[in-house]
Amino acid sequence: MLQYALLGLVPLLLFAYVLGVRRARPMAPGMHFHSAPSYYGWYAVVWVGMPAFGVYGLSLLLRSVGLYDTPALATIAGVLLVAGLGLVYGISRITPELRAIHAVEKTIMRVLLVCSCISVLTTVGIVLSIVFETLQFFKFVSVWEFLTGTTWDPDTAFLQGAGRDGGAVSEAKFGSLPLFAGTFMITGIAMLVAMPVGLLAAIFMSEYASAFARKVSKPTLEILAGIPTVVYGYFAAITVGPLVVHLAESIGLSAVYNNALAPGLVMGVMIIPFVSSLSDDVINAVPQSLREGSMAVGATQSETILRVVLPAAMPGIVSAFLLAVSRAVGETMIVVMAAGLHPNLTANPLESMTTVTVRIVDALIGDQEFNSPLTLSAFALGFVLLVLTLIMNIISLYVVRRFKQHYE
Repeated sequence: MLQYALLGLVPLLLFAYVLGVRRARPMAPGMHFHSAPSYYGWYAVVWVGMPAFGVYGLSLLLRSVGLYDTPALATIAGVLLVAGLGLVYGISRITPELRAIHAVEKTIMRVLLVCSCISVLTTVGIVLSIVFETLQFFKFVSVWEFLTGTTWDPDTAFLQGAGRDGGAVSEAKFGSLPLFAGTFMITGIAMLVAMPVGLLAAIFMSEYASAFARKVSKPTLEILAGIPTVVYGYFAAITVGPLVVHLAESIGLSAVYNNALAPGLVMGVMIIPFVSSLSDDVINAVPQSLREGSMAVGATQSETILRVVLPAAMPGIVSAFLLAVSRAVGETMIVVMAAGLHPNLTANPLESMTTVTVRIVDALIGDQEFNSPLTLSAFALGFVLLVLTLIMNIISLYVVRRFKQHYE
């Protein structure tokens, strides 16, 4: 029912704008207003909308945190009352001396500042929520055991949470090394596929392809980004996995059907558009004068691309690689369908492995209590993954600053 308050504001805001514009028209010869009439209309809209949205937001906040369940009719009446008072006050302030343009611009700046603060506070809230639950997990498991343990076997954790772990029950083990090893293994395989193929495709489309070839190849390549991950999972499990097994057996190697190589290869194909599309955009953004200057001193087209274009576009290319890595690290469905759930600490990609995100999902979808070690382990895994992602961001920023150049 609260949405009716917002619907009631729409005609009031339109009326405020029209009334503000009319109020700003000169009513006598020689009368001049400081700003254009439209700014006075927006000035009236600000005085109607800002207090009304403030009351509406306060009502939602009190309701969401459980402090006070504001009646819907009272909220609607309060919103419309404050909007009406704001309209009267805003119209009364419209005079020739009012600098409406400055007032509206300051309001826009404050709204943008609030939006940026919301995004920052949301990030801080996400981090704090993970940190608090991670600290609860480390009351059951030591940090050293979690970070250096080589066995992930939390199957008996629910007995510990229920206080029924006797001497005959083996202790739950939360060694995360096999999970992160699988994550890095599959992500590394994916990047070995996506980085060279995506970058070379971007170089072809931006430097060598004709207008018609670019018009056809780029949308065709970007179709890969729109395919659901479950389809990639089927492809990895049914086609690529058995193919890897047959190829391995043909050269005398042993491989299981739910190996780590298959999801890595398919995931690499999936993230090729992330690398190629962004890299293509940043390569096209390099000024044409740099290419012409390089060729004017005798460099070939390939030398120009290698020594001029790519160094100039390196910050954007690094950002594309980082985005692709983040996409690969967060992928779950392909790994579940093609590699399985078995945590295995090995350097052989032909064996079964799993990733951190898969185990996070597995820990959160069971019937365990929220404060059980198994459920809380998902937050600990997420926190370590967050820290590793932050380290990758810091490294990428260093690389970007190292290669960044300013062209005028």
